[in-house]
Amino acid sequence: MVNKTVQSDIAIIGGGIVGLSSAYKIQQEYPHLNLLVLEKEDLLAAHQTGRNSGVIHSGLYYRPGSFRAKNCVNGRKQLVDFAKKYDINHDVCGKVVVAVDNEELNRLDGIYETGKANGLIGLEKISKERLKEIEPHVEGVAALWVPESGIIDFVGVTNKLAELIREINPNSQIITSCEVKSFNEDTIYTSKGRFNVRKKVFCAGLFSDRMAQKDKVDSDVRIVGFRGDYYNLSEKGKYKVKNLIYPVPNPEFPFLGVHFTRMVDGTIECGPNAVFTFKREGYGKTDFNFRDTLEALLYKGTWKLFFKHWRFGLKEYKRAFSKRLFLKELNGLIPSLMMDDIVEGRSGVRAMALGADGDVFDDFKIECKGNSIHVLNAPSPAATACLSIGDEVLEIVKKNFSLT
Repeated sequence: MVNKTVQSDIAIIGGGIVGLSSAYKIQQEYPHLNLLVLEKEDLLAAHQTGRNSGVIHSGLYYRPGSFRAKNCVNGRKQLVDFAKKYDINHDVCGKVVVAVDNEELNRLDGIYETGKANGLIGLEKISKERLKEIEPHVEGVAALWVPESGIIDFVGVTNKLAELIREINPNSQIITSCEVKSFNEDTIYTSKGRFNVRKKVFCAGLFSDRMAQKDKVDSDVRIVGFRGDYYNLSEKGKYKVKNLIYPVPNPEFPFLGVHFTRMVDGTIECGPNAVFTFKREGYGKTDFNFRDTLEALLYKGTWKLFFKHWRFGLKEYKRAFSKRLFLKELNGLIPSLMMDDIVEGRSGVRAMALGADGDVFDDFKIECKGNSIHVLNAPSPAATACLSIGDEVLEIVKKNFSLT
């Protein structure tokens, strides 16, 4: 129920893990402030937070010194400590990144150096014999062992953050089923009425660019959605994966490739692929939204991305509709997988921030305009980095908002 008698000091728009982490950090620093978190879905963490692979990322792939790298490493440490303190289901089980041929072996060396530069502890190049000890059914010429990677319940983290915010200040409100329709300097208009609040933090995920446009923020990126489909290993095939198995990513493409993930509930996911989606929150293969499609296809950056990677895109679309082709890709890491070892699973949509040149903006991006802060781009590993991103948002709040 909406409590309209309380005046809110700061509104956070978006009830995913980045929004709740930002609200939590602000509430910790300013326990007397009344916060307002608005989420359009019935539950928190309904989209990118609840539909990602559930992996605690180590900081292995990201450019040293980048916002993404620093926040992933710092955020991972905070996240694991948070999970231990509040009994969130997680397991720092480690992962392997597998080179299947000599060409990938050379790229593996580069990933190793990046990981070392980012301060990863225990990162180790391992032989194919050692790989077999860790993941007996994987075939490769060598691998990296990444002991700081793991798995976690990100939805559980998000809901615990909401609970802690309410504990710190019972007057703070977290309102679901409340879609933001429009706003001005003083008021937010929603599906549950209007709220008088001047200071706003936008953590709108797949709709971050639209919120920024409404706020007249001059941004050089546009969000384009890419759906990722997963398969699950059947009861017959589950024994072939112990924990986390990743390929060596192809540097020509902005995705990590299909991988195997043991989830905290014991299921084993394999995927995802990456296909352009005709609806920003469209999880079905034929989902369509006219506005989402029109905006994406009228943006020149989308077409430049398509032209750069059309062969990759065509291959991904074929796999989206063919279990046989999906299995063939998975067989690159585990050749013994059979058709009855995999069953169709869920899907997710990731927000890709594209420039007009068709290049993917590969770092976190937060901008401030007056009394508004916009988290414009928070791709993977944003869930892992959420508490560190919350620290960054807090620093911008302290610098730009007049708070008492």
